[in-house]
Amino acid sequence: MSELLSYFKEANYTWIGLGVLLGVLSHLSRAYRWKFMINPMGYKLHIPNSFMAVMAAYLINYTIPRAGEISRASIVANYEGIPFEKGFGTIVAERIADLVMMLLIIAITLFLEFEYIYDFFAERFDPNKILIGVAGLIVISIVFVLFIRRSNSKLALKIKGFVVGLIEGVLSIFKMKQKWAFVGHTLFIWLMYVLMFYVTTFAVDETSGIPLAAILIGFISGSFSIAATNGGVGSYPVAIFLAFSIFGIAEDAGMAFGWIMWTAQTLMVIVLGGLSLLFLPIYNKNREKTQTS
Repeated sequence: MSELLSYFKEANYTWIGLGVLLGVLSHLSRAYRWKFMINPMGYKLHIPNSFMAVMAAYLINYTIPRAGEISRASIVANYEGIPFEKGFGTIVAERIADLVMMLLIIAITLFLEFEYIYDFFAERFDPNKILIGVAGLIVISIVFVLFIRRSNSKLALKIKGFVVGLIEGVLSIFKMKQKWAFVGHTLFIWLMYVLMFYVTTFAVDETSGIPLAAILIGFISGSFSIAATNGGVGSYPVAIFLAFSIFGIAEDAGMAFGWIMWTAQTLMVIVLGGLSLLFLPIYNKNREKTQTS
C-alpha cells in the first residue's frame, strides 16, 4: 500500500486529467450517437437527458452488472416518453456495435504485433505445440459450426438465433438514415477510449513511452476485466499488470498504473453519474415548465 501511495503522489496529474477529459468526450459522443437510433422511431431524445442517462447507467453498473442498461432505458422512458422495450432494443444494438469495435481492435493488434506476440509465446512454449493448438482450434471450430448448422437441438437453435440476431443487429445499423454519422461516432468513441489509456501511461514514469503493443494489449486486457466484473473493481489493475508484464514492466509500476487509471475513470463516473441522478428530475421539471409557459 505504501508503494502504491508513492506512485499516486508522484503521478503526473496533467496526463491523468487529459485522460479523464477524453473519457468525458467519449461519453458525450455516446449520448449524441443514441439519437440516431431513437429519433427515426418518431421520438425526440434531448441530449442532456441522453448524457445523464448514459452516466447514470455507468454508475449503476458498479452495483449490479448490466443493470445500467436497464436503468438507462428506464430513464428515457420516464423523462422522454420512449417505450422501455424500444429504448432497450437500441442499447442492445449499440452493444453489438461496440462488440464489433472490440473485435476490430483485437484484429488490428494481432495484425500489427503478430510477430511480437508469436515470439513471446514461442519463447515460452514449443512452437510446434502452438501450431498444433491453433490447428486444433480451427478444426474444432469448423466441426462445431457444421454441427450447429445441421442440429435441431434446443442449444443449437438458441446459438443460431443468437448469431442471426447479432448479424441482423449489425446490418440494421447500416439501414439507418444517418448510418455514417452513427459509424463516425462509434469510431470516435473507441478512439477516445484508446487515447484515454495511452495518454494516462505518461502519468507514471515507468509506463511512459511504452511500445504500441503494450498499449493495445493492455487496453484489451483492461476492457475484458471491466466487462467481466462490476466496472473492473479489483480486477482491472491485475489485468493491466499481467498485460504489461509481457513487456518487462515491473509489477509495482504495472499495478500502480492500473489503479491510477481505474481510480481516475471511476471517480469521473461517480461524480458525473451522481450529478446526473441528482439533476435529471430538476432539469426535466424546468423543461416541462418552459414547454407549458
